Amino acid sequence: QLQLVESGGGLVQPGGSLRLSCAASGFTLDPYAIGWLRQAPGKEREVISCISSSPGITFYVDSVKGRFTISRDNANNTVYLQMNSLKPEDTAVYYCAARFTSCSPTYDYWGQGTQVTVSS
Repeated sequence: QLQLVESGGGLVQPGGSLRLSCAASGFTLDPYAIGWLRQAPGKEREVISCISSSPGITFYVDSVKGRFTISRDNANNTVYLQMNSLKPEDTAVYYCAARFTSCSPTYDYWGQGTQVTVSS
């Protein structure tokens, strides 16, 4: 079975940091591009970052560029999203998703999401 599981969400103050993890089971992440997407209440789900399979080319939307960093640890079959300088508008359910090789607006496998709330 193919499965992605997000973890690391929670409540954080503005300006704080969180690191989200996306762990895969049932398959190796090595040949897959992994995207991070988020959905805020009343808004459409949006792709905010992605990392391709090796050599690990990265993509960020402008709203998170310079604050978020995506990385992958293939030995542990995990992709991370380091989120710094968090803002209230970052509040959303965050999902990881996978597709073969290259980043894309569409994905084949999804996790169930982890809630990130940025509030003072």
